[in-house]
Amino acid sequence: MRSQKKWITFALSTLVLLALGCKKTNNNTVSTNPKPNNIVLQTTVQPTVSLAGVNNFAVIAGAAVTSTGPTVITGDLGLSPGTSIGGFPPGILNGTLHISDTIASQAKLDLTAAFNDAAGRVATDMVTLSGNIGGLTLTPGLYKSTSSLAVSSGDVTFDALGNANAVFIIQIASTLTTTPGRKVILSGGAQAKNIFWQVSSSASFGTTTEFKGTVMALESITFDTGATLDGRALARTGSVTMDANTFVLP
Repeated sequence: MRSQKKWITFALSTLVLLALGCKKTNNNTVSTNPKPNNIVLQTTVQPTVSLAGVNNFAVIAGAAVTSTGPTVITGDLGLSPGTSIGGFPPGILNGTLHISDTIASQAKLDLTAAFNDAAGRVATDMVTLSGNIGGLTLTPGLYKSTSSLAVSSGDVTFDALGNANAVFIIQIASTLTTTPGRKVILSGGAQAKNIFWQVSSSASFGTTTEFKGTVMALESITFDTGATLDGRALARTGSVTMDANTFVLP
């Protein structure tokens, strides 16, 4: 009878823990599940970053655009003030090519404004990131890194928490990189068009990376073989280099 009572007590306590979102560890001590990644939910709502004249561009660069192999770009391709675009064909452009014309020049001005807007955002509940963000789940708001960021040893998830208009802004003080095969995953209604990566140096994406969002780099952007982008690759002063990639304007 005593052992039966103990079993009933243990079962009831376990049910209570499950209801409270708690768990028992192997040594029978009780702990409460932390918030995902220990990243706090932000209450400051970030408005979108206006892209104006650069909105229809999937790729734009300042110095040069180079493609190797069967790259496919859905969206406009622009270059200003440079004049060197190589690899089309065999690359395929499902959009309009603008080389140092009025539209490309205005797009570069609007890119600078968008870059500065994203870089200048502040919030009291802004979250600081550092190093490898692979494996993290980011919720809507403003994120800041004082050095380089990498997506490695795991994928990164953007969770809009059911709000399809939720905006994510990631300020990066140096480079942005991914290792081969890494992914950006959208959850909870998150959309690629609402994710903005403001990169204060250059960005590079490893082979077969599946990336999402608008990447605004001060310098250059490089995509290794087979990497894909649901978003925009916008390089202010440097080049955009591609190798059998697929770009889709969100």
